[in-house]
Amino acid sequence: MTFEELHLAPPILKALSLCGYNAPTPIQEQAIPKVLAGCDLIASAQTGTGKTAAFILPALQRLGDARPGKGRGPRVLVLTPTRELASQVTDAVRSYGKFMRVKSATILGGMPYPEQLRLLSQPLDLVVATPGRLNDHLERGRIDLSRLEMLILDEADRMLDMGFIEDVERIAAAAPGERQTLLFSATLDARIEKLAKGMLREPEIVLIGGKQTIQGQIEQRLLVADDVNHKNRLLHHLVGDDSITQAIIFSATKRDADILAQDLRTRGHAAAALHGDMKQHARNRTISDLRRGKVRLLVATDVAARGLDVTGISHVINFDLPKYAEDYVHRVGRTGRAGASGTAISMASHGELAALKRIEKYTGQPLPLHIIPGLEPTRELARSDGKGRRNTPPRKGGRFPSDRSAAGRPGNGRNVSFRSGKKEGSAKRSYPQVEYRSSSH
Repeated sequence: MTFEELHLAPPILKALSLCGYNAPTPIQEQAIPKVLAGCDLIASAQTGTGKTAAFILPALQRLGDARPGKGRGPRVLVLTPTRELASQVTDAVRSYGKFMRVKSATILGGMPYPEQLRLLSQPLDLVVATPGRLNDHLERGRIDLSRLEMLILDEADRMLDMGFIEDVERIAAAAPGERQTLLFSATLDARIEKLAKGMLREPEIVLIGGKQTIQGQIEQRLLVADDVNHKNRLLHHLVGDDSITQAIIFSATKRDADILAQDLRTRGHAAAALHGDMKQHARNRTISDLRRGKVRLLVATDVAARGLDVTGISHVINFDLPKYAEDYVHRVGRTGRAGASGTAISMASHGELAALKRIEKYTGQPLPLHIIPGLEPTRELARSDGKGRRNTPPRKGGRFPSDRSAAGRPGNGRNVSFRSGKKEGSAKRSYPQVEYRSSSH
């Protein structure tokens, strides 16, 4: 199928051609016709499948076809859980609406109020916003949703995780009941079902991919660590490898991200932190520096990196394993973008064995074990290879697996329900200085 067969308007097709897109992805192919037909929609697809275009393209089509009613409020509203994801959606609006006269605004927490008030005082077609800040403006009477035609909830599961449910419900209650509502979520569980029942009318459902999997061009590796000091030595070894053009290093807490980034900068690396405690201008600057190549190593938390789409990320390093399996899939999906190859390296200590088992069960494959000579763990990590066999590191003096062995491909299966991740933590951790070993693998 082509985009022309979806009956999109010529200005949209022209913009897609300019972006180099010729054929829709599965989520776009299935969702766009239903949205254009005016149906409410629940769609589930993993990161990197093109879901942003799946709702932005039909939204732009609607703005180009229908005549707006009187008023200054937006006709289309997109709610996103994070500022970074909102910026990504805003970029999509600009790219796909390049040849259309669409007046849009982005309303985010952390942005100055005077600038937002100026934007809201003008007639708008489309608004991209985070729920908290938009609800603030709504309560103060600064935005009118009476002419809203389409409400889009992007990453709805994340909005629930981050405690935005009440804000989202208030916003929906202020919009016309006859509006069209689209809900996009990585997972479909009881919470999403409850949210959908209160906001959507006889929705169509689109499920893409079933079980969330890792793209085949991403090589996965597991490094077993004795403790945090051992993790530091492994990390310093890894980032000394010239094959890492750019990497995102995931840490469990905001404090850890700051400490790790500072340690890497002290050792001469172009490193920066990204987390939710940073002011918006600082976060924007860091992401801009990453995209321009000024930052080689980005140390981030899950919440801050959600929706971050940067081409050229060659490696993802999980310094801390995520507690929830879907966050692992999201993290790994930051590399191997647009058909490029990528490498995902995860460190696991003995205290993270339960998290490792959840990840391997969810993805349907054991993470391939790797040993870096000279940085071997002193203890085995008892785990299963998925076939009832023990899968542990070789003892000292034994043969080490190749550090470049190919990763296994994920198994097939139906979608698995799981608990969603929590907000960034703030637990403290001490990072002692360790001797830097300049070796490569």
